[in-house]
Amino acid sequence: MVLPKVTAQTSDDNYKEPIVKTIKTIESIFKITIDDKDGLLKEKELEYARWRIRQDNLEVSLTAVLTPFNLTYFKENDSVYRIRKFEYARNSDAVGKARLEYLADLYPSLKAWETRKADLKSCIITSIGLDKAPAMPNKKPILTKVRKYGNYTVENIGLEIMPGVFATGSIYKPYPLKGKAPLVITPNGHFGDGRYRKDEQLRCAILAKMGAVVVNFDLFAWGESTLQFDSTLHRQSIAQTIQVLSAERLLDYMLSQKYIDKNRVGVTGGSGGGSMTMFLAAIDDRITVSVPVVMTSSHFSGGCPCESGRGLHLCGNGTNNAEIAAMAAPKPQLIISDGGDWTATVPELEFPFIQKTYGLYGNKELVENAHFAKEGHNYGESKRMAMYPFMAKHLGLDSNKVKNSKGEIDESSCVIEAYEKMYVFGAKGEKLPANALKDINQLYALFGEKNLKQ
Repeated sequence: MVLPKVTAQTSDDNYKEPIVKTIKTIESIFKITIDDKDGLLKEKELEYARWRIRQDNLEVSLTAVLTPFNLTYFKENDSVYRIRKFEYARNSDAVGKARLEYLADLYPSLKAWETRKADLKSCIITSIGLDKAPAMPNKKPILTKVRKYGNYTVENIGLEIMPGVFATGSIYKPYPLKGKAPLVITPNGHFGDGRYRKDEQLRCAILAKMGAVVVNFDLFAWGESTLQFDSTLHRQSIAQTIQVLSAERLLDYMLSQKYIDKNRVGVTGGSGGGSMTMFLAAIDDRITVSVPVVMTSSHFSGGCPCESGRGLHLCGNGTNNAEIAAMAAPKPQLIISDGGDWTATVPELEFPFIQKTYGLYGNKELVENAHFAKEGHNYGESKRMAMYPFMAKHLGLDSNKVKNSKGEIDESSCVIEAYEKMYVFGAKGEKLPANALKDINQLYALFGEKNLKQ
């Protein structure tokens, strides 16, 4: 490689030079290629540029010259590095690996892990803001007429989780409902139509057919929640608070029902719902089984503020979703991943780390990974078919009730409802209670906060 031509520089101009020239110097020193195909370095100049280079450390050098511009790098392979905009929630898998190695050294024993787990749990609760949430009003939920579909039923629920703030969803129950049934809560992710989409309805119906009571609910400023808060507000950090709080208070209500078995409580969701699945299993001891789908990663904590906006990943001087998933130990957990997103590294990277944490309890076998290397980011049929038997095994469900003559779980008998049937407050929101809060600033005020995005 030809060395870049050195031009005279002095302290008179603070040793300023174009950053593309500094990058060429780094390429020459470390004999690598730095890819800036997005043109992020164009027309940028850096003071004290070459003074920032550490000739013995490539990563330190790149960090020093890129950080002033909110840029970072991803290692593509041993000889190619790519320039990217800095994203607080996203890193390279190499960084994820280094972090997991660091975290594993923090707790070589069960006692050390339990101490860290307790600290993380307390911090996560505080970061989300659950400790500042107003009490749930002592009011009965709004329940719609029950629809019966063979061996399961569906009804919609509007639960006032705080004064004027409603969580909206649907409750699926086995029919007839005899004795005490396990409960499964299914937070939905950013998949198109949320809880109204076909895939979402199918998994709720099948779980109900197998014997579980299932609750699915809208994201904040999504679905019927938009009757109160415009969809543009979904990307504010308060969304994370309301979504986790909705799950917690739906759990409070459902677990108060005599027909629910409090010792059998599952949670599963994909994408953003996978994030909530991990959070709930980490902080709520009532959860006994969890199945986070296409979200467990050491190097990505969710691109939406509704997943990462409250800073909970800063807890414990830095954590990630792999460690948060490990907090479910020693309770049964199935981690579902695929080859087309940030969970592609789970079999080699995140799962061994989580399994090691389970091993501190002597229960490595209670955490499993179903990996679909040729699939992408979804909660599709193959992933549901991995989830069903796991839930059946650990919640005491009867999968024979949903199998066809070939012994396969058959979703074809499930009824896919029209959106209108799943609404709590009517097709046009005409039944929305008069006290429903619609001011985002007032919502923040309920937590003693100010809306900084005004």
